[in-house]
Amino acid sequence: MNNRRRLLVALAAPWSCFAQTPATGMHRIGFLGVTSAADTETRVAALLAGLLKLGYVEGKNTTIEYRFAQGKYERLADLATELVGLKVDVIVTYSNLGARAAKQATSTIPIVVATSADLVSRGLVNSLARPGGNITGASVFTGELGQKRLEMIKEAMPRVKRVAYLMNPGSDVADSNLRAILVAAQTLKLEVQPFEARSPDQFDSVFAAMSKQHIAAVLFQEEPMLVSSTKLAMSHAARHLLPAIGFATLAEAGGLIGYGASHTDMFRRAAVFVDKILKGAKPADLPIEQAMTFELIINLKTAKTLGLSIAHSVLARADRVIE
Repeated sequence: MNNRRRLLVALAAPWSCFAQTPATGMHRIGFLGVTSAADTETRVAALLAGLLKLGYVEGKNTTIEYRFAQGKYERLADLATELVGLKVDVIVTYSNLGARAAKQATSTIPIVVATSADLVSRGLVNSLARPGGNITGASVFTGELGQKRLEMIKEAMPRVKRVAYLMNPGSDVADSNLRAILVAAQTLKLEVQPFEARSPDQFDSVFAAMSKQHIAAVLFQEEPMLVSSTKLAMSHAARHLLPAIGFATLAEAGGLIGYGASHTDMFRRAAVFVDKILKGAKPADLPIEQAMTFELIINLKTAKTLGLSIAHSVLARADRVIE
């Protein structure tokens, strides 16, 4: 906690000139983390910066209770119940797993989901326009994102025929995401083979299996465990000379192509939802927002290491190229 408070102090200087009228009273916010504090540090910093801009200062007029499941999804229910027992004013979480655990723990405390897959299809809210219940926030259609990433593989590496899809079967959108990927694969005339990993300690055997089956590239599902274990996964991909494609931060960790919504922007935006709720708005009446900022990152350093040439049409669209 002390580290996070020091982070807030560091953030205070650049944001203080933009801060709105300080929030009145003492507010208690619960943060339900699906992975670890280290894994979410950048995103939590964005949330804190957004809160600070709106006048919420941790330790002065705001208390934040942090709970992290450390990637052990079965712990989420108990951690959510702990936050409810602390009588927090609002719970901030992310992913469908976090949203579901929070919703099962309380039907009255407002829940802000900073980023998640389709909340409607998973039965967590009634509709995007009128969520109903006690959940609001932002959503990304991860199935469609997966399809877009598969298209990028085909465009960037036209000769690729066999693609692995690395997924976590413990994710509640694993099956729907796979179905979307397989539909796109038929159109693109690609063979997609799913591989499963429930935890990072399975990476060694999973990537070895991909190599033995002559997979040409690996597409990553965007879900908390895989996102938090990106660096380790990329070390395995590099060992087996496998080009990796997935969420934006994957390219920064050594993957070939990263494409996705800016989670930093979404967590910063979550502060606006918190502010509205603390000022009396009901989550049921706050429309679910869709991610607006997307980033395409190409890692040319990785491409050179793998002896690959990326199609110019893909490079031309890149927001950032790592050389």
